[in-house]
Amino acid sequence: MKPYKLKIVTPEKIFFDGEAEQITIRTTEGDIGILANHIKYVCNIVAGPLKIKDSSGEREAALSEGILKVSDEGVTVLASAVEWADEIDLERAERAKKKAEDILSDKTRADEFDRAEIKLKRALARISVSKRYL
Repeated sequence: MKPYKLKIVTPEKIFFDGEAEQITIRTTEGDIGILANHIKYVCNIVAGPLKIKDSSGEREAALSEGILKVSDEGVTVLASAVEWADEIDLERAERAKKKAEDILSDKTRADEFDRAEIKLKRALARISVSKRYL
């Protein structure tokens, strides 16, 4: 496959800056794959797995919400957070999942519902990616 420029940025760091042959990423419309010479495209991304295939193989990461942009220069992903499968603290992710589920089930905490829902989706993505790595 033909490689293209991929850059993944979070508020804390440049997570990935190199060439990729393909990425698979979760959007608000479902999972999509990006290959070289993809049409120009911009979309919202949601918490889920991110797969990056390059000349050395395929790696998987847990990605939170953000934006994906495909242009003539390459692909750029701006995300709130992203971590490789082997960097995920599974116990911490399980605790975050439980805490978010508790908030979502407590109807008296309606003001925290949206934030808890985002945290739950992120925790589920981290758990899913981490368990596939093990």
